[in-house]
Amino acid sequence: MLEWNLMRIAVFVPLVVAAGLVACAPTPVAKKEAPKVTKTSFGKTADGTEVSLFTLKNSKGMEAAVTNYGGIVVSLKTPDKTGAIGDIVLGFDSLDGYLKEHPYLGAIVGRYGNRIGGAKFSIGGKQYKLAVNNGPNSLHGGLRGFDKKVWDATTNDATNSLILKCSSADMEEGYPGKLDAEVTYTLTEANELRINYKAATDKETVLNLTNHTYFNLAGQGNGDILNHSIQIMSERTTPVDATLIPTGELKQVAGTPFDFTAPHKIGERINDPKDEQIKFGGGYDHNFVVDGQPGTLRPAARVTEPASGRAMEVLTTEPGIQFYTGNFLDGALTGKGGKVYQKRYGFCLETQHFPDSPNKPQFPTTALKPGETYNSTTVFRFSVAQ
Repeated sequence: MLEWNLMRIAVFVPLVVAAGLVACAPTPVAKKEAPKVTKTSFGKTADGTEVSLFTLKNSKGMEAAVTNYGGIVVSLKTPDKTGAIGDIVLGFDSLDGYLKEHPYLGAIVGRYGNRIGGAKFSIGGKQYKLAVNNGPNSLHGGLRGFDKKVWDATTNDATNSLILKCSSADMEEGYPGKLDAEVTYTLTEANELRINYKAATDKETVLNLTNHTYFNLAGQGNGDILNHSIQIMSERTTPVDATLIPTGELKQVAGTPFDFTAPHKIGERINDPKDEQIKFGGGYDHNFVVDGQPGTLRPAARVTEPASGRAMEVLTTEPGIQFYTGNFLDGALTGKGGKVYQKRYGFCLETQHFPDSPNKPQFPTTALKPGETYNSTTVFRFSVAQ
C-alpha cells in the first residue's frame, strides 16, 4: 500500500506543476548596483561647515575624487603601462591642507581665472576695483574666490557625475552681478574626466572659470615634470610684461621656446637665458591661443611621460590654455603620503579666456550679460602611450 501511495504522489506532483497549480520558486531579486559616485566626510571648515569627498569610478580602474570645498580634484588615479594604478595630481590627504594657503591645488578658480591687470576693469564707463593679490594685479578671483567656497553638491549615478553649484553675491570680491555657477565633473568609460561649466548673472559682469589641477603623470610627488613631453596645438601666445599681464599682442611661437606645435620635453628649453618671456615667468606661465574655432570642443594639448607610459590629452571649447610648470613650488608644501612638492613637481593646463581680457578689447570677450548663459567644456582624456 505504501508503495502504491508513493507512486500516486510521484505521478500527481508533476501533473499539478504542469497545470500551474503549484507556485514556482520566487524569481531572484536583481541585486542593486552599487552607486558609481560615493560620498564620504572630508572634514569641516573653520566655521563648522561640513565638507564631503565624492569619488567617481569607472570599470577601467580610473578613479577621481573631488571635494565640494572649492570643487577641488583631490586625487585622480589612472593606470600606467603595466596596469598599475597611480595618483597623478598634487594635493593633500585631508581638508586641513586645503584650508591653509596653497597654490590653488586642484581647485575651480573664479570669478576670473588668471590675472586682471591693475586689479581693475570697467563696464559701461564704470570702474570696478578688485583685490590686489598678485603683485599689482588680481589673480584667480581675489582673496576668497571660488576655490574657497563650499559648493552645494548632488550626484548622478546614471552619468557618473558630480554636480556642484554656488552663488556669488553682487560685488563679491568687487565683481558686479549676482552670479549663479554650476560645474559638473563626469568620469566616462573612455577614461575621460569631463568638466562642464555653466553660469548666469543678473547684471553685466566678467567671467572666466577654469580648473587649476597640478598633474604629474609619473605619480604625484615622484620627481619633477621636466622629462614629460608636451605638444600644444597653438601657433601663437599672448606675451606678457614683467608682472605677467599680456601686452595685448599675439606672437607667433615659431623659432621660440614656446613652439610646442611638435612634441618637446618640458625641460628642454624651460631655462633659456636668452628668452625674455621665460625670464618673466620663471619658466612657462603663459597663455597659448588654441588653434581652431573657440566654442567647439577641439584638441588643445597632449602630454606623455616615458617611464609610466601615461598620456593625457586636453580638449576644450575655450580660446586659450595656460601652461604653467610649477615654477613657484618651493618645497614648502607637504602633500599626499608625506610627499614634498619641490619646484616643477607638477604642471597645469588651465583652459580659459585670455588673461586681462576685460582690459584688452582686442581679446575674445569675457563679458556675461543678463539673459545669457556661460557655457564651457574641458576634457582630460587619459591613455597609455603606444
